[in-house]
Amino acid sequence: MRQLMILATTLGFGVLGLAARAEPIKVPVDSDEKGSVYIAPNVNPTETSATVNGTTVGVQRPDGSGTYIGTDTSTPRPTYSLGASTGGNVSFSGGVKSDGKANNGVKAGVTIKY
Repeated sequence: MRQLMILATTLGFGVLGLAARAEPIKVPVDSDEKGSVYIAPNVNPTETSATVNGTTVGVQRPDGSGTYIGTDTSTPRPTYSLGASTGGNVSFSGGVKSDGKANNGVKAGVTIKY
């Protein structure tokens, strides 16, 4: 009985970990030696269905560099985003997000692989 309880607890934490993912799920559309083209739908599930509120289309290269463009329609005014990142052991990324009026933002980051 104790082993069953430990297994259930472990599975529960695993499901919570998947639900708390920061990265969107990327569905590959096309792939070759130069890289892959993907879509990442913005899915909001409910108890009985799921609603897609926009999507992101991007390109991911084997060295880790890439670009993306996307739309989010979950708010009354749609938000558009655009960004890119370099590849390698030290990767720089940047992007912009705007609804064309008051909601504007810029983001930048550095990822170091070790």
